Amino acid sequence: MYTHEHTKRVRYGETDQMGYLYYGNYAQYYEIGRAEMIRSLGLSYREMETEHRILMPVMSLQCRYVRPALYDELITIRTTLRHLPEKTITFYMELYNEKGKLVNGGQVKLCFLDANSQQVIPAPAFLLEKLQPYFEKN
Repeated sequence: MYTHEHTKRVRYGETDQMGYLYYGNYAQYYEIGRAEMIRSLGLSYREMETEHRILMPVMSLQCRYVRPALYDELITIRTTLRHLPEKTITFYMELYNEKGKLVNGGQVKLCFLDANSQQVIPAPAFLLEKLQPYFEKN
């Protein structure tokens, strides 16, 4: 299992008139979590797309709202991979407020797409090499 955390402050423009993070913006927080997790492995989405010609389109997104994230609150985005990817990769998301209370939870499932052929492919070896140490049993 591999878990990564990243913090982000809720901006005014991301909120509704109640000062709550607008419900439609949670998917963007999930994207931040995924991108920063990939970056923590020494890769980037840009590198995957331009150098390796691998795209990762979203296949499904599930989201559960527990309590509101508030304007100017620092949110911890916890992103977890519970399984080594094969044909797909599923990111499990948890967002916590400054008090450590769960705000939101969900999961995002993506597949791997060869940018040239537009065909679905298995998880690329360069990504598996980076993740494998986190899934080896002691």
